[in-house]
Amino acid sequence: MPTPTPLSVQKVGGRLGAVISGVRLGGGLAPDTVAGIRAALLAHKVVFFRGQDHLDADEHESFGRLLGTPVAHPTVPSADGRYSFPIDSDYGGRANQWHSDVTFVPAYPAFSILRAQVIPPYGGNTLWANTATAYANLPEPLRHLADGLRAVHSNDYDYAALRPDALPEQLVRFREVFASIKFLTEHPVVRVHPETGERVLLLGNFVQRVKGLTAADSRALFQLFQSHVERPENTVRWQWQVGDVAIWDNRATQHYGVDDSDDHERKLRRVTIDGDVPVGVDGRPSVLISPESVPDPEFGPASGATTGASAEPAAV
Repeated sequence: MPTPTPLSVQKVGGRLGAVISGVRLGGGLAPDTVAGIRAALLAHKVVFFRGQDHLDADEHESFGRLLGTPVAHPTVPSADGRYSFPIDSDYGGRANQWHSDVTFVPAYPAFSILRAQVIPPYGGNTLWANTATAYANLPEPLRHLADGLRAVHSNDYDYAALRPDALPEQLVRFREVFASIKFLTEHPVVRVHPETGERVLLLGNFVQRVKGLTAADSRALFQLFQSHVERPENTVRWQWQVGDVAIWDNRATQHYGVDDSDDHERKLRRVTIDGDVPVGVDGRPSVLISPESVPDPEFGPASGATTGASAEPAAV
């Protein structure tokens, strides 16, 4: 059996984020070490590791399997059959939108594991937000309101409005790959975390509308609750270095990849770990509405024409 590795965990933000040192990531870690990483991840929502340059695609995936089952993106095929997914500046990997990964399907990923290969000389940071503290710090009337709401998430949105400077090949990629199958999923606005029991806000910019409300009311409520997620005290910002690895609990966070590195190259690789179907505070699970239908034109996106992530759906 592998020898357990003592871990050092140092907080980097008041409400989320910690750096873990003293471990070399890979598929051969001892169970006690993996359990320590998982405990820190659940407690701090996003954890960071420096100096993991030794990781390649195989070891990246092997480590991911220690946390769960790796999954492919539901619409973007892998070029080589691997689960290690490219997040590249020259491949649409610029998000500039708050989101949790792939919430347009019912059982969206539980964890994401991202490693940095090429980092620009400036910019290109990623921000994370704690959706558990965002919920916990809502005024009581707003918590009560959120508990009873359901929202429809979709990968179909006006990408051209979101990215007016997008290249023609990026628009084609969005239509033919990312939006080739149009998902609609109804989630509770507040889900109960399956491991911690915390209540978290399940929002982000894949939200299309709040169920049962008009477009105007959907936009107003979305922006009200989303603004609490994005409050600075709920966030942490990471300045990448080559060899860094970030792991986040996708069920209790949103993230935002800042597009401020001009034309400099930025390349990261991501492995996502399968999640479960969310359950609301009333015990009702999320529901897949359709794998192919077009979103109802009566409503439009809940956060305006810019709802969604980038053409690179996992951009961070």
